[in-house]
Amino acid sequence: MTQRISPLENANEVPLSAAEIRRTALYSTLMQVPAGYVVTYGQLAELAGLGRAARWVGRTLSQLPEGSRLPWHRVLAAGGRISLPAGSPSGDEQRARLRSEGLSIVNSRVDLQRHGWRPIEHCG
Repeated sequence: MTQRISPLENANEVPLSAAEIRRTALYSTLMQVPAGYVVTYGQLAELAGLGRAARWVGRTLSQLPEGSRLPWHRVLAAGGRISLPAGSPSGDEQRARLRSEGLSIVNSRVDLQRHGWRPIEHCG
């Protein structure tokens, strides 16, 4: 007879809250976006299994701690628009990071046809 062990029986494991599960899904999906490619907030939400949560994605990424290693700069608004204002510290940092990865920015937009991440095409 096989004994089943409940995950809650391990005192070292604390179950994740719904919010932590959502953030974990978001962060693990974002970590897969390769350098030189971008996703939109809405696309990232869909890929992470969060449905139509583009605004939640934006709000969550805006609250990342200073020095986060997540590639937040690879996430753009619909149509490839950089939503952070030019001239702001975070907006300038995002533009600099994207340019350092070889992306062109024209009128605060990145060409999604050229630089958009499509996991099916870019896996493996």
